[in-house]
Amino acid sequence: MWLVLFSLVCIFLFYRWLRELRRVPEFNKKYVFITGCDSGFGHLLAKRLDHLGFRVFAGCFTEKGQDELKKSTSDKLVTFHLDVTKSDSIRKAAELIKSTVGEAGLWGLVNNAGISVPAASCDWLNIDDYRQMLDVNTFGVIEVTLSVLQLIKKARGRIVNMASVFGRISPVGGPYCVSKYAVEAFNDCTRIDMKPFGVKVCCLEPGFFKTTITDSDVIERNLRRIWERLPGNIKEDYGSDFLEKALKLSSETLAKLPDANLMKVVSCMEHAIAAVHPRTRYSPGWDAKFLWLPLSYMPTVISDYVITMKGLKPAKAVV
Repeated sequence: MWLVLFSLVCIFLFYRWLRELRRVPEFNKKYVFITGCDSGFGHLLAKRLDHLGFRVFAGCFTEKGQDELKKSTSDKLVTFHLDVTKSDSIRKAAELIKSTVGEAGLWGLVNNAGISVPAASCDWLNIDDYRQMLDVNTFGVIEVTLSVLQLIKKARGRIVNMASVFGRISPVGGPYCVSKYAVEAFNDCTRIDMKPFGVKVCCLEPGFFKTTITDSDVIERNLRRIWERLPGNIKEDYGSDFLEKALKLSSETLAKLPDANLMKVVSCMEHAIAAVHPRTRYSPGWDAKFLWLPLSYMPTVISDYVITMKGLKPAKAVV
């Protein structure tokens, strides 16, 4: 019985491996639009696709990001300023792309731009903190996608959305998980709606990787800023030493958990763009595959226990 089951699993994995080897033809005739190319995954993906021959539109938030990318790519790659929270910036990018691709359409869109702060316990935050992150991580993804969707339909191309394994489970407080759950929902709706038009929609759900999103200095500055503005009664709820304990725990976690090999994620992005048969979901990172995703399928009482068993207790905790 177990031998038969094992054999079937092996056959399935071998078949999937063979199927996923096939690549689409004529990379040099396919246009790909990537957001968030200043650093990290977006920067590396832009260079990788340019090297493979794709015609890349790289949206960068800063001039420095544009300059750094131009230094290491071919003349085919086009960079421009893009602020995914500004409708005018998105509209200008979409007009540039439309005027360039013509009847070929846009083969790929990679919604990579994202932020991880502000982040803290929900009673430390206000509604503007949520709006700030949702504007980038959620509404930015939606508006960029809608701005070029007709071009993608014309090419029967690809949409690749950067979600997170924290779009499946919520071990951290604040708007980050909220924004990524929303990306997962938008991804699923778009995948179903666009299937009749031959458009494939893929979702990336990476675990912890060493990027600006997991930069301990950025996270520490964020927590200190939020703590300083808290009213006295909330600080009393947590205790005067809670912030320093939280920073220490965060620093220890971020020193151990993030994977430094960003190419694990970039390779998944590349496959989603270049493979004839891309996967619906990619979950790069050992922690995503063996910790967070399995935990997300467990009963809530178990996942809550695992998440909180080593967490800090507020001074006035009742349990």
